[in-house]
Amino acid sequence: MELSGEQGLTEPGVWFYYFVTTATTIGYGDLSPQTMGGRMVAAIFMMPGAVVVFAAFLGKMSTTFVNLWRKGMQGKGDFSMFDDHIVILGWHPEHTPQMVNLIYGDTRRVARKVVLCATDEMENPFPDTVHFVRGENLHSEDLLKRSGIRTASRIIIYRGNDDKTLASCLTVVATGTKAHIVARFDTQGMADLLKSHCPQIECHSDISMEMLVRSAQDPGSSRIQEQLLSTLEGPTQFSISVPDGFGAVSFSRLMSYFKTEHEAMILGVADKVTGDNLKLNPESDYQVRGQQVLYYMAAERIHSGDVNWGNCQ
Repeated sequence: MELSGEQGLTEPGVWFYYFVTTATTIGYGDLSPQTMGGRMVAAIFMMPGAVVVFAAFLGKMSTTFVNLWRKGMQGKGDFSMFDDHIVILGWHPEHTPQMVNLIYGDTRRVARKVVLCATDEMENPFPDTVHFVRGENLHSEDLLKRSGIRTASRIIIYRGNDDKTLASCLTVVATGTKAHIVARFDTQGMADLLKSHCPQIECHSDISMEMLVRSAQDPGSSRIQEQLLSTLEGPTQFSISVPDGFGAVSFSRLMSYFKTEHEAMILGVADKVTGDNLKLNPESDYQVRGQQVLYYMAAERIHSGDVNWGNCQ
């Protein structure tokens, strides 16, 4: 262009603008060659070349984004930079989708990201809501690292087999994570075995037999239990930690305050987040103190900042 006498187009800033508008086929017309030589250069070299360069750039960008998306869908992503998230170890075609639905059904939950870890030959079953990590086994250092297990705040372990669940629990504890770990077992004996070695893990076992007998003795009991645990319909059960500096107050006073101010019913009190020493419906004069955990039933989650703890006393 300079050799063609188009000095008006060759100043770096002007040239870049002219090249981009030409390459994108926008061509505002505010800048164009004024000589026949410049026009020939634009027609023969610049327009075809610029369009090819621009098309190649768009193709490369789209390929990059598609590859990143495919990588995430195939479980090859790395989420080790995540913090304060939820990790689900294990995939069950029926129970895992229900877990995810219940997590997101709690509309006032802390907005934690969810990472699903699996070994099955599959793609991310929840691409819009859940991050996905896949590996040869759930004990591998690479898979646990990519899931951000050490910096997670909640870990749910359900392998569908008690031996595998136990092995995963021990592996996760060995990583040194500070997360609250919840594990599901089919037999109470295996849950008790894990608790004897790892008391910080909250273990669940199959309670269908207890529910069967309770429903026979008190018809409709199963519906109460389902609604207490489900975030998808009606009031459900939540927990809230009492602030450290909170002075002692009677259970009856606290129960009255929560009912009056938040339409919530306190069900019990525990000393630890794992529910150890849980007291359901304690005596009216039972003294609730700071650092304890309250379990309550309400239409939606109540955060600690929503409660005027001074008024409770």
